[in-house]
Amino acid sequence: MGFHTIESLAMATARELEPAGISEKKAFSIIEEARSNIGVSFIRADELLEMRKSVLRLTSGSKVIDALLDGGLETQTITEFYGEYGTGKSQICHQLCVNVQLPPERGGLNGAALYVDSENTFRTERIVQMSKHLGLDPVQVAKNIIYAEAYTSDHQMFLLDHADQVIKENNVKLIIVDSLTAHFRSEYIGREMLAPRQQRLNKHMHKLIALARAFNAVAVVTNQVMAKPDVFFGDAVHPIGGHIVGHTSHTRVYLRRAAHGPVRIARLVSSPYLPEGEEIFKVTENGIEDVSEEEKQDKQKSRGR
Repeated sequence: MGFHTIESLAMATARELEPAGISEKKAFSIIEEARSNIGVSFIRADELLEMRKSVLRLTSGSKVIDALLDGGLETQTITEFYGEYGTGKSQICHQLCVNVQLPPERGGLNGAALYVDSENTFRTERIVQMSKHLGLDPVQVAKNIIYAEAYTSDHQMFLLDHADQVIKENNVKLIIVDSLTAHFRSEYIGREMLAPRQQRLNKHMHKLIALARAFNAVAVVTNQVMAKPDVFFGDAVHPIGGHIVGHTSHTRVYLRRAAHGPVRIARLVSSPYLPEGEEIFKVTENGIEDVSEEEKQDKQKSRGR
């Protein structure tokens, strides 16, 4: 049923064990035993403060984005990047796959990456370019990226539901779903399909956060957007998935293009404890990079015009 480790069992619900022919009482007993083995229980806030020290951070490749996120992407939480086509969502995912393999002193986690691709956007050529720029062996970096293409929303959920053993055996510290909503959006069409779509999205995201917490990994999802024609003021672009995705993603970053060139704008839209903010970065052949002072000045001049 996809439960290969104590960690994933500890994060399960009794209902998820019912198909195995286990009674509700027995299921609760099994889950409690698993939780006691990994220490999931009530704790005081000062103990939680101590536990928060185990949360690690992964660099995005850009110092300004890392600063926007208070040091990088957090483990044990979901970070969502959403935006229109060509805004750099998949490029950031590629960069993170390389960065996670760096040592901690360089902003990495000394771990591997698990990449679930629903839009066929993963390119090994980009991994090679980014690896060389960081002085890493591209072949070794590629060995530490475990890839799976999801062909349907059911297949996408199946991949994550059976990922716990792969994550544990390969020291995976980054789990990517790119994109989270593409299959759900194309398969669940019409207002009458909205409720079942949201229920399955909810289940899928809760599985993702359970894996991130169990294995102290960074979870990243990319999300498509839709335009709301009835919005006359402000940005009419909104992420797919509604409140379900909004509530489950701990940190949401909205990506959009600058007027021209490789420059992109990252806006921190939602975070449990960080203020909203905005920074610019660029996507180049080398990967995700900071914008130079000269480029910033040029951008400001173009805004003035």
